[in-house]
Amino acid sequence: MNTKLTLTIEQTILEKATQYAKGQGRSLSDFIENYLRIIARKEEKPEIEITPIVRSLKGSFKAPADFDYKKELSDSLSAKYL
Repeated sequence: MNTKLTLTIEQTILEKATQYAKGQGRSLSDFIENYLRIIARKEEKPEIEITPIVRSLKGSFKAPADFDYKKELSDSLSAKYL
């Protein structure tokens, strides 16, 4: 069952969103409905059960405060593939 919804959106954003939807061959209502469906689906995801072994490992690694994960990953991948 479809229900009407009233939204308050800045005029320029509404115009751009409407143009984008038309360019995609879809309605703005369809885009908004699909976005809300994605949000609702995220809420429905069941929580993954953590096994006792994994739970015992949680918190066992303490990274330094200045640890840069992205830099370490980049360096590691560069060393592996370059």
